Amino acid sequence: MSLLELPPTQAELPYDDGVPMESARHKTQMDLLIDVLTPWLAQREDGFVGGNMFVYYSLAQVRNQDFKGPDFFAVLGVPKGERKSWVVWEEERAPDVVIELLSDSTAAVDKTKKKLIYQDQMRVPEYFWYDPFNPSDWAGFAMQQNRYQPLVPNDREQLLSESLGLALQRWQGTYKGIDATWLRWATIEGDLLPTPEEQEHQRAEQEWQRAEQERQRAEQERQRADSAEGQLLQTARNLLAEGMTVEQVARLTGLSAEAIAPLLLSSEP
Repeated sequence: MSLLELPPTQAELPYDDGVPMESARHKTQMDLLIDVLTPWLAQREDGFVGGNMFVYYSLAQVRNQDFKGPDFFAVLGVPKGERKSWVVWEEERAPDVVIELLSDSTAAVDKTKKKLIYQDQMRVPEYFWYDPFNPSDWAGFAMQQNRYQPLVPNDREQLLSESLGLALQRWQGTYKGIDATWLRWATIEGDLLPTPEEQEHQRAEQEWQRAEQERQRAEQERQRADSAEGQLLQTARNLLAEGMTVEQVARLTGLSAEAIAPLLLSSEP
């Protein structure tokens, strides 16, 4: 009687093939997608985001040593925590969203073979691709009746992810020293999910604004105090000119005798 062969676990499976991504821009684009989604996920009690890590979906894949996973993927409804790789039979679910970053050497496979794997074998609800060096080459697909149907950009030129309730949009700017057109996560209203650097800049800007408002309030209070004191001094000057003594003026105005005494000269006719 043979023992039942159990599927390998995450701890038993390879998780790194040592092959770097196609270029520094590809790596930076992957980091950008992950960096902005991580704080968003931190507000939830569940979820995982990964990139350039193995995703295991079948024992045949393991036997064939076909380990390479997507450039980016996100999963909701799963416990948080570190993974060496994503093992579908352990997690009991495939990713909700997959993004492949195209290059000259991978575009054909990403648009055909991998697309079919995500559609037919992994059953990923949403699949996107993007070429960091050719921003016009981007597309998205959503599962409908067991087949991927192309997504149409909305009025903001976004591709919507119903799985995440977010949108993907292209953004021209500098990230980690590289000026390019980047693929970024945003709200459906068009607000970009900020990078950690942008969050820090926003916090610094808010702190500066609070400090500036406090400075302006203090300046207004000082001006009001100066104005009130000036009016009292003018009243004291007028009373002295009418013949009142310093002591009498002090009692009427609340000013000190020391503050009133210098006004005697200016109040003389």
